[in-house]
Amino acid sequence: MSFLPVVPMGGYAGWRFLERTIETQKAAHDEAASMKRDTAYFRENIAKVTSAEALVADHRLLSVALGAFGLDDDIGNRFFIQKILSDGTQSDDALANKIADKSYRKLSEAFGFGDLAVPNTQLSDFPDRIIAAYQTRQFEIAVGDQNADMRLALHLTRELGTLASADSGDDTKWYSVMGSEPLREVFETAFGLPDSFAALDIDKQMEVFRTRTERAFGDGEISQFRDPEKMDELLRLFLVRSELAASAAGFSPAQTALTLLSNAAR
Repeated sequence: MSFLPVVPMGGYAGWRFLERTIETQKAAHDEAASMKRDTAYFRENIAKVTSAEALVADHRLLSVALGAFGLDDDIGNRFFIQKILSDGTQSDDALANKIADKSYRKLSEAFGFGDLAVPNTQLSDFPDRIIAAYQTRQFEIAVGDQNADMRLALHLTRELGTLASADSGDDTKWYSVMGSEPLREVFETAFGLPDSFAALDIDKQMEVFRTRTERAFGDGEISQFRDPEKMDELLRLFLVRSELAASAAGFSPAQTALTLLSNAAR
């Protein structure tokens, strides 16, 4: 039986509850029978895989590999994933380097089929690293099935802190945020940006993000989110704005009129 996370409420209060209980809940999730079967199979068999072709040929191994990088939906795209893996990342022409979503690059780097004479699947600690990432991502998916905002919040705390601490330049960090659908959604929601915002020129988008970020947090750069307090401020803003948007969507003028008519008829 699969473990169902407990998310009793939305908004910032729901996030604080999840924060307090996450260690216990994640441990229970990782001990679920289906999770243990999948991770045990990966641990026992991944060292036998020495090529991209061999990995994509094993559905169970590929499922864990993709799940560790948030690419679960690509499980049916075997030839595409094989190309990503076999190209590696060192060449400018490598497919992973041409895709905005850097999850594919991370996948290819992690396995090393296209870059290394001996792939990383032969390293003794490789199964544990991939399994830990897989368990984390699958827990986030399970939380998201209960509350989509909580999944975004978990993704934010995992990815944005790492990005903020990276050695890359300020512009590169913003491009990474804009190229990540979950991170972009958090920032767009936190700042109340419309759906049409994504249609703007990419440099104009960065300018708007920086301006709104500086206005809200006193600094326009991603590096500031190394500070846990700044991260918490962003989470609070995102969750409050998301709740307000959901409430507004639930009370359109037509619905309000129907409610008033219904109450008047009583």
